Amino acid sequence: MKKAILVALMTITAILLVSCSKESSPDPIEETEAYIDLWESYEFDQMYKRLTEDTKNTVDPEDFIDRYEKIYEDLEIDNLSIEMGELDSDTIKEFIEKKEALIPIEVTMDSFAGPINFEHDLSLILNTADESNDEDAQWLFNWDTTFIFPELVEDSKIRIETVKPRRGDILDRNRMPLAINGGAYEVGIVPINMQDEQSEINQLSNILNVSTSSIEKKLDASWVEPEHFVPIRQISDQDESKINQLRNIPGVSLDETEGRHYPLGPAAAHLVGYVGMVTAEDLEEDDNKHLTEEDQIGKAGLEKKFDKVLRGEEGKKIIIIDEFDRETVLAEDEVKHGENVHLTLDVELQQTMFDSFDDKSGTGVALHPTNGDLLALVSYPAYDPNDFTYGVSEAKWEALSNDQQQPMFNRFNATFAPGSVIKPITSVIGLNDGAITYDEGIEINGLHWSKDEWKDVKITRVSTSNKPVTLEDALIRSDNIYFAMKSLDIGGKSFVSGLKDLGFDDKLPIDLNINPSHISNSGDLNDEVLLANSSYGQGEIEMSAFHLALLYTMFLNDGHVIEPKLYLDDAKPSYWLKDVISKEDADQINDILRKVVTEGTAKAAQDKSLEIAGKTGTAELKQSYDEDGQSNGWFVGYEQKDQDILIAMLVEDVQGEGSSAATKAVKKVMKTYKK
Repeated sequence: MKKAILVALMTITAILLVSCSKESSPDPIEETEAYIDLWESYEFDQMYKRLTEDTKNTVDPEDFIDRYEKIYEDLEIDNLSIEMGELDSDTIKEFIEKKEALIPIEVTMDSFAGPINFEHDLSLILNTADESNDEDAQWLFNWDTTFIFPELVEDSKIRIETVKPRRGDILDRNRMPLAINGGAYEVGIVPINMQDEQSEINQLSNILNVSTSSIEKKLDASWVEPEHFVPIRQISDQDESKINQLRNIPGVSLDETEGRHYPLGPAAAHLVGYVGMVTAEDLEEDDNKHLTEEDQIGKAGLEKKFDKVLRGEEGKKIIIIDEFDRETVLAEDEVKHGENVHLTLDVELQQTMFDSFDDKSGTGVALHPTNGDLLALVSYPAYDPNDFTYGVSEAKWEALSNDQQQPMFNRFNATFAPGSVIKPITSVIGLNDGAITYDEGIEINGLHWSKDEWKDVKITRVSTSNKPVTLEDALIRSDNIYFAMKSLDIGGKSFVSGLKDLGFDDKLPIDLNINPSHISNSGDLNDEVLLANSSYGQGEIEMSAFHLALLYTMFLNDGHVIEPKLYLDDAKPSYWLKDVISKEDADQINDILRKVVTEGTAKAAQDKSLEIAGKTGTAELKQSYDEDGQSNGWFVGYEQKDQDILIAMLVEDVQGEGSSAATKAVKKVMKTYKK
C-alpha cells in the first residue's frame, strides 16, 4: 500500500490526540490503514471480520467474499491501489469523540476494459462491549455494496459488453477484395431457453469443437442473466449442416454477423492464407492477452503476416445498471477496428494465371519489371481458404492430404532446378568475369561433349551447329554444351561468387517467406561436373520463380535489379541490386532474348499483338544420368515494348512437352492482361 507522508503525519497527530483524551481509545486511521492493506491483498475473509454487527446481519461471509472474488475475477481487476484522503487533526479528534468516522479514500485499479478510479467515504463506527470502558473498543466498518463501486447500490447489476472489431480487408491495386468480411452466424446460448443444460452444452461442444468447460465458464460469468445471449463461436452462413443441427438445440440462438470470405478461393489461397479459430497455443503466445477463445486470427499467408494490423482490438465496456434500469459506464475501452491492407496485386491477373495451369501443377509470378509491383503470385493446385475459416472438416482435410498433386504445398515459396532459364544469368556472370565475350565462337561438334576424366558423364544439347557457337547463338538455341564449357572457364570459385552477387543464399527483399535460392549442397562448385551442370540449371542448383523474375528485370533496367513492392504506396521505384551488368550488356541480352522468341526455342510465345522476349527451360529431375525422371518446364518472359509485365512460370511433369506448356501459358496470360 502506498502511504503518503501526509497520511503518516495525520496518524501521528491522531495518536497524540487520543493520548490526551483517552489513552486506551483506538485510532480510526490505523484501523483504516489495516483495512486497506487487507483490501489491496484481496484478503476478503479478513475484511469481513472488521464489519459491524449490523452489516454482518445483512451480508453473510460467503456472499461477501464471493461477491468480491467474482467481480474482481470477471472484470480482471489488477493493480488495485487505495489512498486515504487528507484529514486535519480537528476532524480526527471529532471522529474519536463522536465514535463515528468518515474516511475519504481514492481507489484506482485496472480492469479488462481499462482503468477504474473513484472516490468514496468509508463509514466506521467505534464499537464497545461496555459503554463505560473503551479497553475492548474497536473501529468497525459499516459496509455496503458501494464500497466495491460507489454506483453499485443495492439491487444494482454489473453488465459486461464487448464489441468485436471489424477485421480489415485485404485489397488489390484496384481496391478489389482478396479477403473481406462476409456473412456468418454468431452461435450463442440463451440460458432461459435451455431445457436440458448439460445435454445441450455437450451437443454444442461436439458441433462447434469447443470444450464444455469453456462454454460453462462463459455461462457462469457475472454479467450473464437468464435472458442474455451468451456468444460461443462463429460459423459460416454457408454451413447448412451445422446450422440445421444447432437450430434443433432449444437453448441455442444464431445471430447474423460478419465472417471472413475469400472471393478468389483457391486462386490466391497460398498467398492470402486464411483465418481460423484461436487455439490454446495461440492464447499462451498472446502476451498482451487480447485474444479470447471465440476469436479468429490469421493462420496462414498474408492473413497471418498482417494479423495484428487486420485484427484490431475488441471494444470492452463495464456497465452498472440500477433498479430503475439506468446505466452508468464504469470503464470503457473503445473498439479499434482493423486496418485495410492495400497490395500491388491484380486479382484478375491472379485468377488468369491460376487458371492457365490447366490442371498441371506449378507456380508463377508476375511483376511490373520497371517499378517492382508484384502483380500475381500463384501456386497450383490449391485449397479453398473458405473451407478453413471455421474449421475444415475431417473428410475435406483427408482428401487434401491424400491428393497426389499436393494442393497444400506452397510452390511459390519453394525452389526448383531452373533448367535453361538460368542461362542468361550464367551469361551475366561470364560477361562480368571476362570468360564470355559476344564475338568469341566455340567449335562444338555433335550433340554430346565430355572431358576424358569425366568417364561416363556427358553433356547433351538439343541441336547441332554448323558454325562456331557464340553467346547469342547459345542463348537462342539453348546450347547446354556452350554454357558447360564456359562455366569451366569461369571456374567454380568465380561462378559461386557471381551467384552470391545475384542474391543466392540470401533472403529475398519482400515480406513473404520465399526460400533463398540454393547453389549446391556443399555451398561450393569445386567439382567440374557439378559446375558444368549448374551452368545450365541442373546439378544441385535451385531457384524460386520469384528470384528468377527479379533477376530478369536487370535487362530492362540498365543492368539494375528492381526491388519488388508488395504494398500499394507512392514510393518511387528502387533497386535491390545495382550495376549487376553494364547498360550495354543489359541492352544486348535484352535483344537476344527477343530473338529467342522470334528465332529460337520460345517460338510458341510469338504473337502479333505482343513483343515478348524471354527464355525457355526444361529441368530434368533424376538421380543419375542413365535414368528417366520427371521434367519441369519453365518460361521467363516479358513484354519488351511496353515493359509493364514480366512473368516467370514453372509447369511440373511436362514429359513430351518440354517448356512449351509454360511458354504458351505465359503468352496467354500476357494477352489477357494486355487487353
